Amino acid sequence: MPRVSQDQLDARRHEILAAARGCFARFGYEGATVRRLEEATGLSRGAIFHHFRDKDSLFLAVAEDDAAAMVATVRRNGLVQVMRDLLEQARTSDGDTAGWLGSQLEVSRRLRTDPQFAKRWAERSAAIAEATRERLERQHDAGVLRDDVGVEVLTQFLELAYDGLVLHLATGRPAGELSRVLDVVEEAVRRP
Repeated sequence: MPRVSQDQLDARRHEILAAARGCFARFGYEGATVRRLEEATGLSRGAIFHHFRDKDSLFLAVAEDDAAAMVATVRRNGLVQVMRDLLEQARTSDGDTAGWLGSQLEVSRRLRTDPQFAKRWAERSAAIAEATRERLERQHDAGVLRDDVGVEVLTQFLELAYDGLVLHLATGRPAGELSRVLDVVEEAVRRP
């Protein structure tokens, strides 16, 4: 029997995560049945669950993958860029709730209804907040940010703007001038 390389295993895992992300985004956690996951991935349940212990582990892996991408974007370009990426994704997704938006909505629902999930998710949420704080502190030290409001308040302001954008898009409201709104959000944290 031929051996499968780690690169091949990693590539298969990535393919499963990408397909499962779309399935969870479209159908929610409960609606993303194993059969739908099989259809989305083109794999058998055995192949899917060779990489993930169960559906809950698969969902958590999707959410963790999204959180890691979000942290990387925040560190590199800030939380407003995450919002811009989300807005662009919503505009190009043909009205289907996809990607980060879908997983964020499902994470939000599970945080309210699943105490075990909330406990596991706290670490990921803290990483996003910490990346935002670190980026703002670097910008503050560089003299880019306004200095009449502390970094912690600016962090909360940006997190609130992000949550509002997710809710706005999730309810199917039109994007309208949200790009300009994000310009205003960004301008609000900068030194005048």
